[in-house]
Amino acid sequence: MTQGRTIALLGVSLLALCAQAAAAQTVSPPSSQAGAPGQADADASRTDDQAGQTAPAAGAATTGDEGNEIIVTGTRAEGRTRLDSVSPVDVLSGASLQRQGTTELAAALSAVAPSIDFPRPSANDATDAIRPATLRGLSPDQTLVLINGIRGHTSANLNTNGTVGRGSAAVDLNTIPTVALDRIEVLRDGASAQYGSDAIAGVVNLRLREARSGGGASVTYGFYNTQVDTAANSRSVTGEPVVTASAWQGFGFGRDGFVTVSGEYTKREPTNRADIDRRVTPNRITGRYGDSEVEQYTGFVNAGTSITDNVSLYAFGGYQDRDTRGAAFPRNASATTTLAGYPNGFLPIINTKTKDINSAIGLRGDFGGYNVDLSFSYGRNTVDFRTLNSANYAFGAATPKNFYDGQVTYDQYVAGLDVTRKFDVFQSLNVAFGIEGRREGYKISAGEQASYGYPATGAVAGAAPGAQGFGGFSPANAVKRGRRSGSIYLDVEAQVTDKLLVGIAGRGEDYSDFGSTATGKVSARYDLTDWFALRGTASTGFRAPSLQQQYFTQIASVVTNGVPILTGTFPSVSPVGTALGGLALRPEKSTNLSVGAVLRSGGFDLTVDAYRIHIRDQIGLSENIQATASQQVAALLNPYSVSAARFFINGLASTAKGIDVVGHYRARTEGAGTFDFTLAGNINTIEVTRVPTSTATLNPAPTLFARSRILTLEEGTPGEKVTGTIDWSLDRLGALARVTYYGNVNQPGTTPAADVLTGTRAITDLEIRYSAPKGAQIGLGVSNLFDVYPRATPTANNSTGVLGFPYFSPYGFNGRYLYVRAGLNW
Repeated sequence: MTQGRTIALLGVSLLALCAQAAAAQTVSPPSSQAGAPGQADADASRTDDQAGQTAPAAGAATTGDEGNEIIVTGTRAEGRTRLDSVSPVDVLSGASLQRQGTTELAAALSAVAPSIDFPRPSANDATDAIRPATLRGLSPDQTLVLINGIRGHTSANLNTNGTVGRGSAAVDLNTIPTVALDRIEVLRDGASAQYGSDAIAGVVNLRLREARSGGGASVTYGFYNTQVDTAANSRSVTGEPVVTASAWQGFGFGRDGFVTVSGEYTKREPTNRADIDRRVTPNRITGRYGDSEVEQYTGFVNAGTSITDNVSLYAFGGYQDRDTRGAAFPRNASATTTLAGYPNGFLPIINTKTKDINSAIGLRGDFGGYNVDLSFSYGRNTVDFRTLNSANYAFGAATPKNFYDGQVTYDQYVAGLDVTRKFDVFQSLNVAFGIEGRREGYKISAGEQASYGYPATGAVAGAAPGAQGFGGFSPANAVKRGRRSGSIYLDVEAQVTDKLLVGIAGRGEDYSDFGSTATGKVSARYDLTDWFALRGTASTGFRAPSLQQQYFTQIASVVTNGVPILTGTFPSVSPVGTALGGLALRPEKSTNLSVGAVLRSGGFDLTVDAYRIHIRDQIGLSENIQATASQQVAALLNPYSVSAARFFINGLASTAKGIDVVGHYRARTEGAGTFDFTLAGNINTIEVTRVPTSTATLNPAPTLFARSRILTLEEGTPGEKVTGTIDWSLDRLGALARVTYYGNVNQPGTTPAADVLTGTRAITDLEIRYSAPKGAQIGLGVSNLFDVYPRATPTANNSTGVLGFPYFSPYGFNGRYLYVRAGLNW
């Protein structure tokens, strides 16, 4: 479907919503939730009734309620709602996240937020375990993630293979369980001047549940029932179950103190959508391609209490332990595998064990008319790598079968002081200012000798060292680096007249490794009538190069056009990186423009926002420069026993242009219950306008950024995504139907013949539920009702048979999923 047809579809559907709104005779607007739990600066005065929460019931918050939800993202003025804001903000309730089959936060978020996509890569090392989400088609590390308004930490893992988000180290959204959340606010606007580095595409603010009483527990069980039609094989699959058990409990103490405890356990069996391997006789499936096997435990605590009449204390802490096992490419039977003890070949398993900590503590209060918030947070992510069921060919018959490959660690300390005050100037004037200090650390620890090297004696002649599938980190890869940064900001928001709202923000930051940068933002909103407003913003933004991008180094198998090639990743300022054209990394910078309109009448509301985001000095991971490119490159790479090399570079420039549309209509009837209709869409185009110029000392200079890298940025996420949802509730009964249309996505190769396209697809989800505010709850549902897959990978682009479907698919490639959710509220 072309973008023109998609725009027409949006227009017709929104006109239908408008007509329904005009025709409705029994519509009551949703009540205001100005005192909703989680509201900033309200902790000290919250009563028991205000702080108490119950588990999601049939009539729990839906999109209709979310229009009047008080937001704390994108503004520092109290009392703003989503529809009153100067920038587009989506407010997604915990109930809406839980009304679907998946219990992964990132997958649930992408199902209800049209501007967010969550591909499910496979056969891509640790990216199978730590999968990044994208906002408006931009890199995952260009979206800032907050937890209760405090900066979250990124994963230690760097996405180095050919996936969406290649070269990024992003926040792992799946470290936060949905049961711990009250709601999520998604700011779809550049916000570096307000929040600092990374907020080029926008901000995702995860608001934790706050409760003094009540609780709930549930178990979700699901399995796949699907017909898998790859290019060369057809089979039915029933099974591959997923089980998630979760619970939460609120405790009250003192006048207004609360402690909310949440926990979740997930056990997921692997899926397999590989095609047959035509290299073996008889032809059969030798690979494993799909969701990895996962077992994880997650716990969160959120707490707060008043210390005095004017000062309150708050804190939260979370921990997750995740064990993931994904498959590499199969090694078919050969003399080499037989010598290593695998006469029939073997399938290496990449085992990543991640441990993640989120924590913060702070004081908030009123001091002489100034609202002051002092906070300190610490986050840490470690990833331990193991390669199982594998071999190091250099060891021959003496090879171990399992290897410890080493560890990567990232941690972050953040201290912040935020001050706000409202003045009686104009209609109102809100002034906010603050400072923030941050320390980041990054570390690579070496694995065991057999995971990366040769044996002390008796090495097999001509055999490359290292565990097959995922080679370990050697002592030469070991690194420990850190940096410090400090920032100061000023944010002013003035209600000049009843109709005109104006905002100005500025921020300066200084980094110990590359210097200083400054950003700014201006915004305005004009309410022409009570039911129609125009709004717009202009801002500059930046993203500091991550420590992972600056210092990561490893030798590993990288899939190129379906074939694994031993490739070295080197720092840009290393001898290899410099010789190939590397320079010290600089921050990315952006210019963001947005203009939109807000329309609301009774139970109907509509927001339309167009945007243009231009990014310069963008950081990318270079081409895999082959040793065959020239004798000089071969000589440069020979000491490392690799066939290709790559490094990070600045110099890309790209422009994203698009439009977000969100229309909602709520109809309450006397006998048939309440109906919520939502139509939301994102239309997005990205154009790479500049690629880096090589500064290599080699002649001829290697190409640093070519076709596949450019098309990954331009066509690797859907240009169109439209979601239509009907949510019905009547007393304790409810049902939901959702259809999501995805535009075509290209998983590009080095030549047009190697491209793999997903095609345009529509995914349908259904759920029926029974839920009591206190008592039993049950839900039955199906995700991907009509068992829709992306186009199968052609056999010409799948020589190993592993890649049955494109892993760029924004909705995955697992097929129909049936689930039941049962629980109890108290």
